[in-house]
Amino acid sequence: MRIAYVDCFSGISGDMFLGALIDAGLPLDVLRGELAKLALPEAFSLQVSEVQKGALRACLLKVDVPHLHQHEEHDSTHDHVHEHDHAHPNEHEHKNEYEHTHAHQRSWREIRALIQASALDEGVKLTSLAIFSRLAAAEGRVHGVPAEEVHFHEVGAVDSIVDIVGAAVGLRYLGIERLYASALPMGSGTVQSQHGLLPLPAPATLELLAEAHAPTVPSTARVELVTPTGAAILAALATFEQPAMTVTARGVGAGQRELPWPNILRLIVGEGAGGDGGHVALETNIDDMNPQLFAPVMERLFAAGALDVYFAPIYMKKNRPATLLGVIARAGDEAVLARLLLEETSTLGVRVHPVSRYEAGRETRTVETEFGPLKVKLKVLDGRVLQAAPEYEDCLRAAQERGVSPARVLAAAAAAGQNLVTK
Repeated sequence: MRIAYVDCFSGISGDMFLGALIDAGLPLDVLRGELAKLALPEAFSLQVSEVQKGALRACLLKVDVPHLHQHEEHDSTHDHVHEHDHAHPNEHEHKNEYEHTHAHQRSWREIRALIQASALDEGVKLTSLAIFSRLAAAEGRVHGVPAEEVHFHEVGAVDSIVDIVGAAVGLRYLGIERLYASALPMGSGTVQSQHGLLPLPAPATLELLAEAHAPTVPSTARVELVTPTGAAILAALATFEQPAMTVTARGVGAGQRELPWPNILRLIVGEGAGGDGGHVALETNIDDMNPQLFAPVMERLFAAGALDVYFAPIYMKKNRPATLLGVIARAGDEAVLARLLLEETSTLGVRVHPVSRYEAGRETRTVETEFGPLKVKLKVLDGRVLQAAPEYEDCLRAAQERGVSPARVLAAAAAAGQNLVTK
């Protein structure tokens, strides 16, 4: 299993993490192409450069929003900032987007709808939503409002969307199935916000770290080292421990502030020790949900990376009939699939436990039959074809086109497939 370890030597912000992903092998044109699928109404551009942080090189990412500069020229005397949009030294030091009071604000509900309606891969959507959901919930708890009512400053929302969706794109492109992270250095001091002077770590950051039970280490820095966006990425996706791994790649992302030490984030990519890293089984018992809704839930689970999804009738306390919903998945997809189950079903909890899985090889071949070419799935073990099974949907289509029984087509495909079985 491919894993990655986030070495938060100097903290973490969204743009530092995305810069590290780019440095580790995420092509900039791929990132731009995927972000274009969001169809954001605001124009923005990504600027990537190699910089020196102390004696070390790193990849610096900047998100440029052209119309921002117009606001700076005409409205630069205001000090307006949502708690989410602190003047993060790592993430937004080069911008003054927080300095105008009457810009459009985008709610978490709007951001969620934007991501869901996009042409992004389903897995990228779910990972992005899992991160943003953590961020919105933390902001809501800090301000005592429901997460649905949390609003993000227009330009700050663009930055957050790019950083968060970009993180999901990068992890998927690099094939990283499980993310780990070091302890986080906590800067101290204060930050100016819409709500006045606030202590560091920022309230939303502290909420996220508390929820994730993230380990921290003291730092002498009197600046913000861990931003809400960076904290949300780790809270949603990372396990806070250093894994045993074989290193195959690395990426170094740069923070924008100059510090007495190299202001960098290192992403160490490799293969997890002990084989493929295993699989997990996710299970939940449901006794209060319309059974018609199980079919779309199954479709979304498969689209998000589930290897198998199954339902079984069970009886719960007081002999209530219920349904056991089970999912087999790669360990790296655990968090996204668990969140999908919590969001798309009526369950209040999901059980997760590791499982071992042995697999035969599989191939798809096309065989000629009296009903035309049909697909069969081959089971292969040690180079031998042990079984050839007709693809049902392919046979059903041929049966409908020919006006014959599906059973006849299935039998013809099975007979032709037997010629491929090793004698």
